[in-house]
Amino acid sequence: MNKYDKDLYFVAVKLLIRDGNKLLITHDVFGAWDLPGGRIKKDEFKASLSSVIERKMGEELGSEFKYSVGVPSVFFRVEREEHGLNNQKVRIFAVGYEAVYEGGEVQLGDHHDKYEWVDIDRFKPEEYFVDGWLEGVQEYLAQQSGR
Repeated sequence: MNKYDKDLYFVAVKLLIRDGNKLLITHDVFGAWDLPGGRIKKDEFKASLSSVIERKMGEELGSEFKYSVGVPSVFFRVEREEHGLNNQKVRIFAVGYEAVYEGGEVQLGDHHDKYEWVDIDRFKPEEYFVDGWLEGVQEYLAQQSGR
C-alpha cells in the first residue's frame, strides 16, 4: 500500500433518538439490530443532510413519527457482507446524530420487523449490536454517562 491508496466507503447517517433516558433501536429483516437511518443514495449527492435524514426516517419509522435532530456525536465504522451485493464485503462510514423524540407512533418500514426503546442506564449493547455498530453505540453511551 502506498500513500496514494484510497478506499471506497458507503456514507450513512444514523439517529440516536432519545425519549428521556430511552434510546430507540430497530431490528432489520436480515436479523440485525440497528439504529434508525441509512445510506445516502446516488441521487442525493447534492441533497441537504436534513432531506436525507427526513427520507430515511420516513422509510424506517413512518410519517407520523416526529423528532428533532441535534449535533453529530459519534462515528460508526462498519465492515460487513452486503445482502444486496452478493454478500460482497463493504465498508460503511456513518455519522451518528443525537435526536429527540417529539411524538407520534413508530410505523416500521419494509426493512425492519421490530423496535425497542431501551433504557440507556441498563442497556447492554453487546446483547444487540456487533462490530462497528457496537463500538459506536458504546462510545455514545460512554459520552452520555459523562454528562
